[in-house]
Amino acid sequence: MRVAKILNLISAVALFAFVGTAAAADTAPAAATLTNADCAKCHDAAPKAIAQAGGKHKTEVTCQDCHVGHPPKVKKPIPQCSQCHEGKPHYKLQGCLGCHSNPHTPKNIKFGNNVTDPCLTCHTNQIEQLRQFKSKHTALNCSFCHNVHGRIPDCTQCHKSHSADIVQKDCKVCHQAHKPTDVTYKSDTPSKMCAACHKKAFTLLAASPAKHSKLACVYCHQNKHKTVPQCTQCHVKPHPAAIMAKFPKCGECHSIAHDLNRWSEPAAAPAAAKPAAKPAKPAKK
Repeated sequence: MRVAKILNLISAVALFAFVGTAAAADTAPAAATLTNADCAKCHDAAPKAIAQAGGKHKTEVTCQDCHVGHPPKVKKPIPQCSQCHEGKPHYKLQGCLGCHSNPHTPKNIKFGNNVTDPCLTCHTNQIEQLRQFKSKHTALNCSFCHNVHGRIPDCTQCHKSHSADIVQKDCKVCHQAHKPTDVTYKSDTPSKMCAACHKKAFTLLAASPAKHSKLACVYCHQNKHKTVPQCTQCHVKPHPAAIMAKFPKCGECHSIAHDLNRWSEPAAAPAAAKPAAKPAKPAKK
């Protein structure tokens, strides 16, 4: 009987201790959770930068997503970029801060005049064009023209315009920056664009009385620079076969397409001068 009482007493004490511990646990304060507002109380520059140009760092992550702790609990609160950015060739590059100097404004990228390889990890189409269509642009580093990420310079920054009629916005009508010598154009390209370089042909055509003078340059020279059409593309069978056999080249009669039917006639020979009359002999006396 006495043993039973002792056992009951021990059980009661154990139960009381358990209940007390559980109650203490329920009343213990929860671990503090920091918010962006807490960070901004001391770190005012970073939140301002993110608000101005944070990109996805502003819209998709919080301070705590990158900075998983704060000293003294965490000795190194600055994360590696690879903590989030992985899976693409560009993210394998070393020295992220060489271009992305401020992680809080990640798209504000500046670099020197000798940067190319980092650009190629994203801009593959452009380098393929530069290599396929060789030009002086091929020998330049990407950052020679794009010294700020996303910046597209004016062509006239380096190149003199073909004429006063052609301004910066007109350059792209014929030229693409990464393959500038592969000149292509649309069917509504005005003839003044062509006249800037092909002045003689344009002047002859404008002065011609033939119907060709009513056509835009691109009507015949379609789509691509240096396209020279055959006359028979428009004039399928202009003459009977016998004439075509005798004169197989259109230019034998019609001169050139810009100056049709200007036959040059030989200049008339000057009239022969009459010999001077001999003086009359004096009459004999």
